[in-house]
Amino acid sequence: MVDYFLQGGSFMWPILLCGIAGIAFAVERLHHLLKSNIQVDEFAGEVTEVLKTSGVKSAKAICERVSGPVGNIFMAALEHINLGVSSAEKAIENRGTIELANLEKNMSWITFFISTAPMLGFLGTVVGMIKAFDDIKQANDISPSVVAGGISVALLTTAFGLVVAIILQFLQNFALNMIEGHILNMEKGSETLVETMMVLEKDGNLKA
Repeated sequence: MVDYFLQGGSFMWPILLCGIAGIAFAVERLHHLLKSNIQVDEFAGEVTEVLKTSGVKSAKAICERVSGPVGNIFMAALEHINLGVSSAEKAIENRGTIELANLEKNMSWITFFISTAPMLGFLGTVVGMIKAFDDIKQANDISPSVVAGGISVALLTTAFGLVVAIILQFLQNFALNMIEGHILNMEKGSETLVETMMVLEKDGNLKA
């Protein structure tokens, strides 16, 4: 593999850098998403039960122990519940926008490297083919031994660029799937919390 890489010429190095940088961003996103993942049904059930029995302050204490978008949205809602459920819903909406941006942070860089790696590979292909035709022109001969070097560079850079793009695409799709899961958890958790707050407010049982 190392021999093939070296045979690919100078364009292999920027493609390799794209791969390393893209993987670094992907690993950072996956680590963040995995760290922020929780069992939303269990968490929402615990918070709503404590909210019913012990009040807002105790419910906040539970949210403070949890890192991630769901806990942050719950905290935002509880901090505005004293202004009414409608205010808490607005806080959930605003905080949800921020949390979504946090979840998608650096994803655009992964997309950039997915598209750049094969483009560099294709550029290497063009340069290799130009070299092959130059060699033909200088040798005034179209024998395989004359054009093999340029064509080899062309094929290797294209292949390496596509391999890097495929790896990054797989990691990106995995991260996007996890982001969709977080969004679903935020929606499910928010709905459960809002329904509980509405019932408590209606019955006049909402405790500070």
